[in-house]
Amino acid sequence: HQLFSPGSAVVSRLCHAGCLTCSALNGCLSCKPRLFFHLEHDGMWERGTCLLSCPRGHYGTRSPHVNTCTKCREDCVSCFNRNFCTHCHQGHYLYRGRCEDSCPEGLTPNAALRECNDCPVGCEVCVTRNTCTRCRAGLYLLHGQCHHTCPGGFEPDGQLMECISQVHCKVGEWGDWDLCFRRGRTRGYRKFEEVRRREVLRHPTLYGDPCPKVKEWRKCVIKRRPSPGRSDGKGIRPTEH
Repeated sequence: HQLFSPGSAVVSRLCHAGCLTCSALNGCLSCKPRLFFHLEHDGMWERGTCLLSCPRGHYGTRSPHVNTCTKCREDCVSCFNRNFCTHCHQGHYLYRGRCEDSCPEGLTPNAALRECNDCPVGCEVCVTRNTCTRCRAGLYLLHGQCHHTCPGGFEPDGQLMECISQVHCKVGEWGDWDLCFRRGRTRGYRKFEEVRRREVLRHPTLYGDPCPKVKEWRKCVIKRRPSPGRSDGKGIRPTEH
């Protein structure tokens, strides 16, 4: 193996992979063909490395003699070249290759993608130019679009500010009539009533069709007649009609 002093430049198998020449103090000094030369900070020192592609926050420049990695502008997370950002830091929005504090009029800042989007009409926040996720005040969201009024089959939800499906009431079949029970008296007869009920199977939304009545009353009459074994007419029992 070839040994070298800290400041010497050598071509050796002791160099890191990709290095054409290197030193113990500064790492790679030159790279093999097609690789990018990149300086990494190591405390107070800078050490050269040779990479297939430049790390995030840097862009690659090729030339006949050397390929180098250059740091993007401070407001860019990543870039295509010094004058064209491809991704911005938190709180900045990408617009035509630049990272801006705010978006131009007519465009909406997308906090998730950190870019300015051409949102649908009435949209406050969108993920694409055709898909809104939050509408401006007074508008309702439905299928990525904003509406002043909800279309047929939908109704506004004032808390979510969305158009939700309209639900109408649904009830089951009537049950059997209950037994008669007394509600009043007349001579020789007593007035009775009986009731039947049905169950609500699905409750309506605010603007859906309301439920019809679920309890129904009707009159029934029970006639008084003598009880068996009595001939004086004082013993009576009711008979339902």
